[in-house]
Amino acid sequence: MGRIGSPYGIKGWVHVQSFTDPPDRLLKYRDWQVQSGRAEPTTMRVAEGRAQGAGLVARLDGIDDRDRAAKLQGAAIRVARSALPKLKKREFYQVDLIGLAVANVEGAALGTVAHFVETPAGSVMVVREASGKERWVPATREHLVKIDIAAGHITVDWPAELDEESDAEPPTSDDEELADDAK
Repeated sequence: MGRIGSPYGIKGWVHVQSFTDPPDRLLKYRDWQVQSGRAEPTTMRVAEGRAQGAGLVARLDGIDDRDRAAKLQGAAIRVARSALPKLKKREFYQVDLIGLAVANVEGAALGTVAHFVETPAGSVMVVREASGKERWVPATREHLVKIDIAAGHITVDWPAELDEESDAEPPTSDDEELADDAK
């Protein structure tokens, strides 16, 4: 649901990157599961939080100086499933889509959902083939045609060839000359 950033000030506050919509919704959850790397998650209570500039800052109980705040940098933030709101039709939590098989509307297998990336334009679903090749598919209604969690499958409106074109060899100088001649 978010990630802890760098310390903010000297009294234990941290910058917070929120993946919720709207971003400040993350501050409504008072108990966070904070996990650094492969360590076990630790429940931490949000003592205070607010919008700060274009992002969020928060102070967690027991974190009262900059050094302790710095140790949390990069930690993932999650909340208990029971604390999350009930979803409407055609709404899904990203975590429930990770690991599902993805194919396009033509039936071409594209891989499985590895994770999501938040961009200024919105969420992007990273679909990874067994070979390690990744496709970044916008996680929008326009591109997510059908999600069937029970079947473990997502159908997307995303061409398999789009990514293959970017793998093509760059033009040679002969090709460039031919292109110039065509003008």
